[in-house]
Amino acid sequence: MTIRPATDADGDAVAGLIAEAFAEYEGCIFDRAAEFPELDALASHFSARGGIIWVAEDDHAVIGSMALAPTADADAPAGGLEIFKVYVGRAARRRGVARALFEQALGLARARGAPEIRLWTDTRFTNAHRFYETCGFVLAGEPREVHDLSATWEYSYRLALDPVAASARAATLSES
Repeated sequence: MTIRPATDADGDAVAGLIAEAFAEYEGCIFDRAAEFPELDALASHFSARGGIIWVAEDDHAVIGSMALAPTADADAPAGGLEIFKVYVGRAARRRGVARALFEQALGLARARGAPEIRLWTDTRFTNAHRFYETCGFVLAGEPREVHDLSATWEYSYRLALDPVAASARAATLSES
C-alpha cells in the first residue's frame, strides 16, 4: 500500500469509495452531482481551502481517502484543522489503511502547530466512531442535522493536540 496526495483525477475513485460505503447503510443516498460536486476537482477543492487530500493505493487501485483542511467551525481555536472524506473500500478494511491515512493527517497537523483536529461523522457509521476513538478522538457536543438527501445526523469528534508544542510552533512561525 502507498499513500500519496490525491489529484483531481482521483475524484471518480473516491466517489466509488463513498458510494460503496453509503450502500452499506439503509437510507444513505449517494448523489454525486447534488451533494458531492467537489469530487469533480477533488485535489483543487482541498488545496483552495488550505488543505490536502490523500489516497491510499494498493496495486494501483485507490482503496482509501482522507482529507485535512482548516476548520470552518466558528467555535474552533485558531489554527484548528478538520478531517474530511474518510473512506476505505470494504475489501481493504482492517488492514491499517485508515490508520496510515490518519498518521499522514496527524503529522501535517502537528507540523502546522494545530491545537486540535475536528471531524464530523454520520451517526450511522458506528465502525468509524470506534476507529476515531482508538485514535484518541472524543465525542463533542450534540449531533447536528445535515439536511441532505440521506437525512443525515452527524456527531462531532475532537482530538486535542499537544498545546505546548502547538504554542511553540505558532510562536516560531510568528517570529519568522
